[in-house]
Amino acid sequence: MKLKVLGAGSWGTSLAVHFASAGHDVTLWCRREELAKQLRAERCNPQFLPGVELPAMLGVTADLEDATGADAVLVVVPSHGYREVVRRYLQCLPPAKKDEGEPLTFVSATKGVETETLARMSEVTAEEAAAAQQAVRFAVLSGPNFAVELTAGSPTSAVVASEDEALATTLREQLSTPSYRLYSSTDVVGVELGAASKNVIAVAAGIVTGLELGHNALAALMTRGLHEITRLVLAYGGQPRTLSGLAGMGDLVLTCTGPLSRNRSLGVQLAAGKKLDEISAGTPMVAEGVRNSLAIARLAERKQVEMPITEQMVEILYRDKSPRHAVRDLMARELRPEAEL
Repeated sequence: MKLKVLGAGSWGTSLAVHFASAGHDVTLWCRREELAKQLRAERCNPQFLPGVELPAMLGVTADLEDATGADAVLVVVPSHGYREVVRRYLQCLPPAKKDEGEPLTFVSATKGVETETLARMSEVTAEEAAAAQQAVRFAVLSGPNFAVELTAGSPTSAVVASEDEALATTLREQLSTPSYRLYSSTDVVGVELGAASKNVIAVAAGIVTGLELGHNALAALMTRGLHEITRLVLAYGGQPRTLSGLAGMGDLVLTCTGPLSRNRSLGVQLAAGKKLDEISAGTPMVAEGVRNSLAIARLAERKQVEMPITEQMVEILYRDKSPRHAVRDLMARELRPEAEL
């Protein structure tokens, strides 16, 4: 396939390297020209994916016009920048392409929800495509994936979901490799909300780890976290089985326990007494759980869905609540049957 990867952070770079190494025609787009020049000159991305060599066949550009003409466009940017990138990309398309030919395929590898609009990336894509009068097909790629492990060739799995089942199947067949096994789904809502919500639970898991509350607490947090994510997904029309799959339990386990998790690392630092501004200033990486906590809490409020862990993360991240007090309040909640949704 001819693939364009928009976003040269760790995950975007990893996907570009992996698919280029697998024989696809791949161009990686960087937001900043200076980063594109560095990647072309040094054939690596030391800031976001150190120690990984870029294949000779991988193209790198900072010009969105160079990223047009793709079989599929993978958008791999933070959720707060997704709309702008998609809009700018659509503006680069020749006018004749807006009403003719095959619809453009967008594949989101972004795990988040817009804080201001509460739109998922599928909804953002649809809105921007309509404004540009461009026909598009949408899929979302998600799962328990660390960038460095994918580029190292470690066995990795993910799910690609689209309401267009034929598209999901095609992408599954064409993008799977010997070390990257893809499964298909039609539950876009479940995959997107599962991916965004688990980031918030992962921050909580980092706090539990940082406070040294033990494995009992961590296991309980992950289990109840999955429970409240399921409530949210069901309220928005998603499928419960999705949450027992790669975009649900799989991603939750990885992000809550893996030392490479940005969201878990953020929680560990919060438990150590660091403030959010201090933590954010020390890394170029984006921990999606920070913005996602607000967005997921607001989505839950819309549907009157109870998400107590998410609510406590908002209190910690935005209202300076003590992590220990948040744990105390969670443990003091009203007792109830476990199966109650």
